[in-house]
Order: sequence, then C-alpha cells, then structure tokens
Amino acid sequence: MSVSEILKNHLPWAFLLTLTSGLWLGYALRSWLGRLRRGKAEKAAEEILQEAALQAQTRRKEAEVAAKEEFFKARSEFEKETKERRQEISNLEKRVIQKEEMLEKKLEGLDRKENDFRAKEKSLKTKDEEIEAKKKEWEALIEKEGLQLQDLSGLSRDEARHQLLSKIQEEVQHEAALAIRQAEARLQEEVDRKAGWMIVNAMQRCVMEHTQEATVTTVSLPNDDMKGKIIGRDGRNIRTFEAATGVDLTIDDTPETVVISAFDMVRREIARLSLEQLIRDGRIHPARIEEVVAKVKKEIEETIRQAGEKAVFELGLTALHPEVVKLVGRLKYRTSYGQNVLDHSKEVAWLMGVMASEMGMDVKLARRAGLLHDIGKALSHEEEGSHALIGGDLARKYGESPEVIAGIAEHHGETEEQTVWGIFTQVADAISAGRPGARSDTVGNYLQRLNQLEEIANSFPGVEKTYAIQAGRELRVMVKPGEVNDDAALLLSRNIAQKIQGSLQYPGVVKVTVIRETRAVEFAR
Repeated sequence: MSVSEILKNHLPWAFLLTLTSGLWLGYALRSWLGRLRRGKAEKAAEEILQEAALQAQTRRKEAEVAAKEEFFKARSEFEKETKERRQEISNLEKRVIQKEEMLEKKLEGLDRKENDFRAKEKSLKTKDEEIEAKKKEWEALIEKEGLQLQDLSGLSRDEARHQLLSKIQEEVQHEAALAIRQAEARLQEEVDRKAGWMIVNAMQRCVMEHTQEATVTTVSLPNDDMKGKIIGRDGRNIRTFEAATGVDLTIDDTPETVVISAFDMVRREIARLSLEQLIRDGRIHPARIEEVVAKVKKEIEETIRQAGEKAVFELGLTALHPEVVKLVGRLKYRTSYGQNVLDHSKEVAWLMGVMASEMGMDVKLARRAGLLHDIGKALSHEEEGSHALIGGDLARKYGESPEVIAGIAEHHGETEEQTVWGIFTQVADAISAGRPGARSDTVGNYLQRLNQLEEIANSFPGVEKTYAIQAGRELRVMVKPGEVNDDAALLLSRNIAQKIQGSLQYPGVVKVTVIRETRAVEFAR
C-alpha cells in the first residue's frame, strides 16, 4: 500500500487525535494558569487584608488618642467652668450676706423710727387734746365777747357781718378800679407810644395826594357858536347826547363853557371824552353822537382795566384774578365822601405794608388786603349788603387767601370774629380817611353826627352836660360829682366809647373825655 493511500485512509483519525490532544493540553494549561492566577490573587488579597487590618488598627489607635484628647479637653473646660461658677456662687453668697446685714440694720433703724413715731404720735395726740380744749375755751370767750359787742353796738351778728362785707366790698372795688386804672394807664402809655410811632412812621413814609372829587365837569368850547351845534335843531342833539351818556348837559350864558353833571363818574367821564371828540370833529348829529359814545365806552373799559393793572403793578402784587383787576380799576371812578376810592385803596395798601413790616408780618398779604378792602364799592347798587361783606364774598369767590378775606370783611366790624388783619385794615382805612382834606362831608350829616354823639353820652346816668368839639373828634362829658366818683368816671368813659363804636359810623377816631369836678363853697360872714 502506498504512502498516499495510507495517508488518505488514516488522515482523519490522525487529525482527530491531534485535535483531542491539543484540547486536553489547552485545558490543562488553562487550569494551571487559573490556579496560578488564583494563588496570586489570594496572596494579594491576603496582603490587602493584612494591610487593611494594620490601617484599621492604626486608625483605631489614632481615634482612641483623639478621643482621649477631647475627653481631657472637655474635662479641663468643665473643671474651669465649674471653678468659675463656684467663684460666682461664692461672690453671690457674699453679696447676699452683705445685703442681709444691711437689711437687718435698716430693720433696726425702722424699728427705732417706728418707736420714735409712736412716741411723737402720742405727744401730738396729747397736744391735740390740749388745743381742742383751748379752742373750746377761745370759742366760749369769742361767744362771750360777741354778746358783749352786740350789747354795746346794738347790732346783731348778721347785721355786723353785712356791714363788714359791704365795707370790704367797697374797698375791694376801689382797689380793683385803682389797679385797673394804673394797669390800663401803663399799658395804654406803652401801646400808644408804640402804635403812635408805628402809625406816624407809616404816615410819613406814605405821601399821597388828597383831592376831593366834584359831581360836575366843565368842557371848554372854541367859541359860543359851538353851543348851537351841541343843542341842535329843536334840541335833538342835546337830547340824544343826554340819553346816550346818562348825564345832564347844562348850556347857559357862561362864555365858551358847557357843564356836565352826574354823580356817576364813569358816565361823566364818557360824556366829557365824547363831547370833546365831537367838538374836535365838528360833526354833531344824533347818529354821530351815538357812534362816538359807543366808541368812548369801549375806551373807558380799556382804561379801567389799565388802571387796575397799574395799581397792582405799583404795589408789586401778583396772581390777581383778571376780574378782580377790572374791579380795582373801576374804583378809579368811585368816590367816598369826595375821596377817590382807588387812590384811597392804594394809600391803605401802602400804609398796611409799612405797618406789617414793622410788626414782622407778611407785607405782600397786607398790601393785597389794603388794595382790595373797598372792592365791594366797585359793584353797582343792585348788590345787597355792606360793601365790606360783599368784598369778602368776592375775594372768597376769586380764590384769595383767608388773611385777605378777613382784612376785607372785618374792616368795618360787621363780622362776629375780629382778626389782626381786620384791625390792620381798620387802622389804615381810618388814617387814610382822617387825613386833613381827604374827605368832605355835608353840613347836615356833620350836625347829625354831633347830635348823636351828645345824645349817646347824655343817655348815661350821672351825666350833667355834654359837648362835642373838634368837628366831632372829641366828646367832653361833665358828670355830677355826687353821683359819679373817680373810679366810676373811668368806667363811664369806656362805656360811652363802646356805645359810640357800636351805634355810629364816623371817619377817624372819637376821643371821650369824662370830667368830674368837685367844688367846695363857703361864705365868710
């Protein structure tokens, strides 16, 4: 058999045998390698365990050392705190012992004081009994003396008490009146001195023109022929002029002069300007007259507004309502006892400003109240009520301050309340109205006021004669000396002055002088 055949027949078995031997050898080698690796791993694990045991033992020792250190530290702190607390307790015990000793001493002192107090109380009780006994003895003596006094005087106890009280009351009234008179004299002297200085200073610093307004205006003509043109055919021109302006036009024999009469200054001014413009133009007929009068009325309205703005600017005031400014300008054509109301209002404003600066008050508010104090006179007669109250309502309506409203509404004393602003306005108003030549008055009103002054004084009991002198600025009252003593004379002058203030309207101030004269008459025979 050839080799190729042998190999062909036995090759599978050889391959199988070889493969089996290789697998067994591989398994054996793998098992040996596994045992080798396990042995190394067990050895490494044993070494790790030994090292871990050593580390654990080391850490346990370290922990034991640290615990011992913490224990000794805590123990030392505890012993320190315990020592400190023992020291505190010892100190507290010492203080408590000291306080107890002090309390014992105080208790001993209180006991001594209590004993002393009881002894004094007993002594006082004894003295009270003695005083009570003496009091009863004195009362008995007083009762006995009272009976003796009643027998001697012939008066009962009640009668004597009544006489004594009456005498004491008279003495007290006399002393009170004397004290009041002395206090009022000192106060009045000081007040008069300061007020006089302040008012005189204000009057000296405020110089105003004082010219009285008339109720007629004269217009000069270029020639007497112009009178015929003004009258017109059958008087139609003069009738148209008077109807359009509301004035009386007087054309008489006075050469080259025409007189315009009207109480309303606005109408009189419109008539004057219209007539002067017609005379310059030369064309005088009804249609032209109505045209010129309408034009002049518009110009007067503008003049009124400008006059109000000028007054406000002169006084340095701001933020006035436009309607209030117009009303201020309208005062230019109002008069009071012949005094121009706008000039009077500006003077009052300046006076109030000066007095306010002396008193340390708001100067702008004072000037504002002074300028607007107569604003109620700018309205027509259709408004009912006093011009002071009407002016106060107007100021309130147009947003003025309470001080300005008070100065306007209170300057004639017609309100229940009276503030310093109302008094300021009264004083400045009286100064402006009382300047010589500032106002005019009719003879009838003057005589009526004098009679009323004398009648008021004569209405009081004890008044003998009364004289109104110095144009009604002073009232001298002669009293009966038997009915009115010196103290009653002081009270009488005040009562008369108060009644005059409450019942009369007058410019300026009225001085009331009560004169008591005692005459002793004897005849030598």
